[in-house]
Amino acid sequence: MAVKLEKSWKTLLKDEFDKPYFADLAKFVKEEYKNGAVYPLPRFIFNALDSVPVDKVKVVILGQDPYHGPGQAHGLSFSVPDGVPLPPSLVNIYKELEADLGKKRTTSGNLEPWAKQGVLLLNATLTVRAHQAGSHQNKGWELFTDAIIHRLAEKKEHLVFILWGNYAQRKGAFIDTGRHLVIKSAHPSPLSAHNGFFGSRPFSQTNHYLEAHDQAPIDW
Repeated sequence: MAVKLEKSWKTLLKDEFDKPYFADLAKFVKEEYKNGAVYPLPRFIFNALDSVPVDKVKVVILGQDPYHGPGQAHGLSFSVPDGVPLPPSLVNIYKELEADLGKKRTTSGNLEPWAKQGVLLLNATLTVRAHQAGSHQNKGWELFTDAIIHRLAEKKEHLVFILWGNYAQRKGAFIDTGRHLVIKSAHPSPLSAHNGFFGSRPFSQTNHYLEAHDQAPIDW
Protein backbone atom coordinates (compact mmCIF):
# COMPACT_ATOMS: atom_id res chain seq x y z
CA MET A 1 0.00 0.00 0.00
CA ALA A 2 1.31 3.46 -0.92
CA VAL A 3 1.63 5.70 2.13
CA LYS A 4 3.07 9.22 1.96
CA LEU A 5 5.61 9.34 4.75
CA GLU A 6 9.08 10.68 5.55
CA LYS A 7 11.61 8.45 3.80
CA SER A 8 13.41 6.92 6.79
CA TRP A 9 10.13 5.94 8.47
CA LYS A 10 8.83 4.46 5.24
CA THR A 11 11.93 2.25 5.16
CA LEU A 12 11.70 1.29 8.83
CA LEU A 13 7.99 0.46 8.63
CA LYS A 14 7.68 -0.87 5.08
CA ASP A 15 6.53 -4.34 6.21
CA GLU A 16 3.64 -2.87 8.18
CA PHE A 17 1.98 -1.32 5.15
CA ASP A 18 1.56 -4.75 3.51
CA LYS A 19 -0.11 -6.39 6.50
CA PRO A 20 -3.86 -7.10 6.35
CA TYR A 21 -4.58 -5.02 9.46
CA PHE A 22 -3.14 -1.91 7.81
CA ALA A 23 -5.28 -2.36 4.70
CA ASP A 24 -8.36 -2.65 6.93
CA LEU A 25 -7.27 0.38 8.94
CA ALA A 26 -6.70 2.50 5.81
CA LYS A 27 -10.15 1.56 4.50
CA PHE A 28 -11.79 2.42 7.83
CA VAL A 29 -10.03 5.80 8.09
CA LYS A 30 -10.91 6.79 4.51
CA GLU A 31 -14.57 6.01 5.15
CA GLU A 32 -14.53 8.00 8.38
CA TYR A 33 -13.17 11.09 6.63
CA LYS A 34 -15.87 10.77 3.98
CA ASN A 35 -18.68 10.42 6.50
CA GLY A 36 -17.96 13.29 8.87
CA ALA A 37 -15.43 15.39 10.75
CA VAL A 38 -12.28 13.50 11.72
CA TYR A 39 -9.12 14.93 13.28
CA PRO A 40 -6.42 15.76 12.49
CA LEU A 41 -6.72 16.87 8.88
CA PRO A 42 -5.44 14.10 6.59
CA ARG A 43 -2.15 15.86 5.84
CA PHE A 44 -1.28 15.79 9.56
CA ILE A 45 -2.01 12.11 10.29
CA PHE A 46 1.69 11.20 10.18
CA ASN A 47 2.99 14.59 11.31
CA ALA A 48 4.85 13.12 14.30
CA LEU A 49 6.89 10.87 11.99
CA ASP A 50 7.31 13.45 9.24
CA SER A 51 8.69 15.93 11.80
CA VAL A 52 11.54 13.73 13.10
CA PRO A 53 13.52 11.37 10.84
CA VAL A 54 14.41 8.03 12.46
CA ASP A 55 18.07 8.88 12.94
CA LYS A 56 17.18 12.14 14.73
CA VAL A 57 14.85 10.62 17.36
CA LYS A 58 16.19 11.10 20.89
CA VAL A 59 13.02 11.22 22.99
CA VAL A 60 9.58 9.62 22.61
CA ILE A 61 6.57 11.16 24.41
CA LEU A 62 3.63 8.82 24.08
CA GLY A 63 0.04 10.05 24.05
CA GLN A 64 -3.21 8.18 23.53
CA ASP A 65 -5.68 9.91 21.16
CA PRO A 66 -5.53 13.10 19.12
CA TYR A 67 -7.53 16.00 20.53
CA HIS A 68 -11.11 15.71 19.23
CA GLY A 69 -12.13 19.39 19.21
CA PRO A 70 -12.06 21.60 16.10
CA GLY A 71 -8.63 23.00 15.23
CA GLN A 72 -6.77 21.29 18.08
CA ALA A 73 -5.11 18.19 16.65
CA HIS A 74 -2.18 18.52 14.26
CA GLY A 75 -0.55 15.12 14.59
CA LEU A 76 1.77 15.75 17.55
CA SER A 77 0.83 14.31 20.94
CA PHE A 78 -0.18 16.92 23.55
CA SER A 79 0.46 19.74 21.03
CA VAL A 80 -1.97 22.25 19.50
CA PRO A 81 -1.36 24.77 16.71
CA ASP A 82 -0.44 28.36 17.51
CA GLY A 83 -3.43 30.42 18.57
CA VAL A 84 -5.40 27.49 19.99
CA PRO A 85 -6.10 27.66 23.76
CA LEU A 86 -3.91 25.34 25.82
CA PRO A 87 -5.65 22.05 26.72
CA PRO A 88 -5.61 21.23 30.45
CA SER A 89 -2.99 18.47 30.18
CA LEU A 90 -0.63 20.79 28.32
CA VAL A 91 -1.15 23.50 30.95
CA ASN A 92 0.07 20.98 33.53
CA ILE A 93 3.00 19.91 31.35
CA TYR A 94 4.08 23.55 31.21
CA LYS A 95 3.65 23.90 34.98
CA GLU A 96 5.93 20.93 35.55
CA LEU A 97 8.44 22.26 33.01
CA GLU A 98 8.57 25.57 34.89
CA ALA A 99 9.00 23.81 38.25
CA ASP A 100 11.59 21.40 36.83
CA LEU A 101 13.80 23.70 34.74
CA GLY A 102 12.57 27.19 35.65
CA LYS A 103 11.39 27.69 32.07
CA LYS A 104 8.72 30.36 31.89
CA ARG A 105 5.42 29.18 30.50
CA THR A 106 4.56 30.17 26.94
CA THR A 107 1.09 30.97 25.64
CA SER A 108 1.65 28.77 22.57
CA GLY A 109 0.79 25.08 22.78
CA ASN A 110 2.65 24.29 19.57
CA LEU A 111 5.34 21.71 20.41
CA GLU A 112 6.93 21.68 16.95
CA PRO A 113 10.17 23.16 18.39
CA TRP A 114 10.50 20.01 20.52
CA ALA A 115 9.96 17.81 17.46
CA LYS A 116 12.65 19.68 15.54
CA GLN A 117 15.14 18.70 18.26
CA GLY A 118 14.35 15.00 18.11
CA VAL A 119 11.28 14.59 20.33
CA LEU A 120 8.84 12.14 18.72
CA LEU A 121 5.38 13.24 19.89
CA LEU A 122 3.50 10.04 19.11
CA ASN A 123 -0.11 9.22 19.83
CA ALA A 124 -1.10 5.55 20.07
CA THR A 125 -4.09 6.28 17.81
CA LEU A 126 -3.46 8.71 14.97
CA THR A 127 -7.04 9.74 14.12
CA VAL A 128 -10.29 10.36 15.99
CA ARG A 129 -13.90 11.26 15.18
CA ALA A 130 -14.90 14.80 16.13
CA HIS A 131 -16.06 15.12 19.73
CA GLN A 132 -15.77 11.35 20.31
CA ALA A 133 -12.70 10.45 22.33
CA GLY A 134 -11.44 6.92 21.65
CA SER A 135 -13.64 6.51 18.56
CA HIS A 136 -10.76 5.18 16.42
CA GLN A 137 -9.27 2.89 19.03
CA ASN A 138 -8.97 -0.85 18.31
CA LYS A 139 -9.08 -0.32 14.54
CA GLY A 140 -5.39 -1.03 13.91
CA TRP A 141 -3.58 2.17 14.84
CA GLU A 142 -2.30 0.61 18.07
CA LEU A 143 -0.61 -2.20 16.10
CA PHE A 144 1.04 0.36 13.85
CA THR A 145 2.32 2.53 16.70
CA ASP A 146 3.44 -0.57 18.63
CA ALA A 147 5.59 -1.40 15.60
CA ILE A 148 7.10 2.10 15.70
CA ILE A 149 8.04 1.80 19.37
CA HIS A 150 9.37 -1.76 19.00
CA ARG A 151 11.59 -0.88 16.05
CA LEU A 152 12.96 2.26 17.63
CA ALA A 153 13.74 0.39 20.85
CA GLU A 154 15.42 -2.45 18.93
CA LYS A 155 17.42 -0.44 16.40
CA LYS A 156 18.54 2.52 18.51
CA GLU A 157 20.26 2.95 21.87
CA HIS A 158 20.01 5.55 24.62
CA LEU A 159 16.56 6.85 23.76
CA VAL A 160 14.36 8.42 26.41
CA PHE A 161 10.78 7.13 26.56
CA ILE A 162 8.42 9.36 28.57
CA LEU A 163 5.36 7.35 29.55
CA TRP A 164 2.68 9.40 31.29
CA GLY A 165 -0.22 7.41 32.72
CA ASN A 166 -1.14 3.73 32.80
CA TYR A 167 -2.01 3.46 29.12
CA ALA A 168 1.39 4.68 27.93
CA GLN A 169 3.17 2.56 30.53
CA ARG A 170 1.42 -0.60 29.36
CA LYS A 171 2.26 0.21 25.74
CA GLY A 172 5.93 0.70 26.61
CA ALA A 173 6.24 -2.17 29.11
CA PHE A 174 8.56 -4.19 26.84
CA ILE A 175 11.24 -1.47 26.48
CA ASP A 176 14.70 -2.61 27.61
CA THR A 177 15.67 -0.26 30.43
CA GLY A 178 19.27 -1.42 30.06
CA ARG A 179 19.43 0.26 26.63
CA HIS A 180 17.06 3.18 27.14
CA LEU A 181 15.78 5.49 29.85
CA VAL A 182 12.10 4.97 30.64
CA ILE A 183 10.48 7.77 32.65
CA LYS A 184 7.10 6.84 34.15
CA SER A 185 4.65 8.97 36.10
CA ALA A 186 0.98 9.79 36.41
CA HIS A 187 -0.69 11.44 33.40
CA PRO A 188 -0.66 15.28 33.26
CA SER A 189 -4.46 15.36 33.06
CA PRO A 190 -6.07 17.43 35.83
CA LEU A 191 -7.65 14.17 37.05
CA SER A 192 -4.27 12.61 37.84
CA ALA A 193 -1.50 15.21 37.73
CA HIS A 194 -1.42 15.55 41.53
CA ASN A 195 -0.90 11.78 41.88
CA GLY A 196 2.73 11.83 40.79
CA PHE A 197 3.05 13.87 37.63
CA PHE A 198 3.86 17.09 39.44
CA GLY A 199 7.34 16.77 40.87
CA SER A 200 8.39 13.95 38.52
CA ARG A 201 10.95 16.18 36.74
CA PRO A 202 10.87 14.42 33.35
CA PHE A 203 12.57 17.25 31.50
CA SER A 204 15.70 17.46 33.63
CA GLN A 205 15.89 13.65 33.82
CA THR A 206 15.81 13.50 30.04
CA ASN A 207 18.53 16.08 29.58
CA HIS A 208 20.83 14.54 32.20
CA TYR A 209 20.54 11.18 30.44
CA LEU A 210 21.13 12.62 26.97
CA GLU A 211 24.20 14.53 28.14
CA ALA A 212 25.54 11.44 29.92
CA HIS A 213 25.39 9.65 26.57
CA ASP A 214 27.04 12.43 24.57
CA GLN A 215 23.88 13.84 23.08
CA ALA A 216 22.71 17.45 23.06
CA PRO A 217 19.99 18.20 25.61
CA ILE A 218 16.54 19.33 24.53
CA ASP A 219 15.78 23.04 24.79
CA TRP A 220 12.33 22.54 26.24
